[in-house]
Amino acid sequence: MSDLRRLRSRTGLYLLIGISAAVMLFPFLWTVITSITTDGNLSNGPSLWVKDPTLESYRTLFKALPMLRIILNSLVVAVLSTVLQLITGSMAAYGFARLEFRGKGAVFALYLATLMVPLQVLVVPLFIEMKTFSLQDTYFALIAPSIASAFGIFLVKQAIDAVPRELDEAATIDGSGHLRIFATIVLPLVKPALATLAIFAFMGSWNSFLWPLVVTRSASHMTLPLGLSTLQGQYTTQWNVVMAGSVVSIIPIAVIYVIAQRHIITGMAHTGIK
Repeated sequence: MSDLRRLRSRTGLYLLIGISAAVMLFPFLWTVITSITTDGNLSNGPSLWVKDPTLESYRTLFKALPMLRIILNSLVVAVLSTVLQLITGSMAAYGFARLEFRGKGAVFALYLATLMVPLQVLVVPLFIEMKTFSLQDTYFALIAPSIASAFGIFLVKQAIDAVPRELDEAATIDGSGHLRIFATIVLPLVKPALATLAIFAFMGSWNSFLWPLVVTRSASHMTLPLGLSTLQGQYTTQWNVVMAGSVVSIIPIAVIYVIAQRHIITGMAHTGIK
């Protein structure tokens, strides 16, 4: 009887997981289906069955926009933002976790308080700052606001706090300084947290729309969200082309997540973030 009850509970659990996965995957499936559907079939109403699948919407997308340039811009901005955020976040997190200085708690609390300030509040002062130094419509202007992240510092600090201090003390006895301890002991042990921060930073930069919209003026620095927004017309919109652009924008994030998912789950578990 207990085996039958256990089988029923597992069956119910797997059924619930399957339904949840289907609900999560349905928007992506709908996006792909719409992207390979012709305008004529879309006018007949939504359908999950594609009568005459075609890649014409993708060809139209690459003809309507300089997609290679736009994708390169997004990759440059996202990769540089991610790398710089990993560097600044890990170094600041080590300082808060391992170094003792006056007012450390107050400074860390001030960093965390900035998480409550939305980007919309900072857009105007940031734009004025960029305009004052003639930096608008540059890669630096696109990257600068995301060089450091309070969330990243908090995430990595939580992981460093879980590293036993005895390892630092043993390395200090052997003559190692903070830089060597940080580079050779701490960083290798917090790789899951760094991978988690990397995927969050990449996704945030890749999907950023408001700040590039404000600071970008020319098509040469246009990122992917801005490019896709130009596909929507005032009166009519080719939704299959828009969905084709959405598929193109989803692919890099999906690939990165599949590669780093094991580290992300481990990082979440080690840092205590649910």
